[in-house]
Amino acid sequence: MTPNENTTDRAIRFVLGVVLLSLVFVGPKTPLGWLGLIPLGTAAVGFCPLYRLLGISTCRIPARR
Repeated sequence: MTPNENTTDRAIRFVLGVVLLSLVFVGPKTPLGWLGLIPLGTAAVGFCPLYRLLGISTCRIPARR
């Protein structure tokens, strides 16, 4: 898995993941908040499978092939 997310992208995903997870414990307490684990996971590893499928990379370092 070659990283395809830059630091800003990872930070936004982290914040989005935390906000979505907070919906499980605070507020409307909806189970849809568990979807926040997806952006948290991709932020942690720096790789987004959807970006890979679409050929997108926000990482500044060129990918090795």
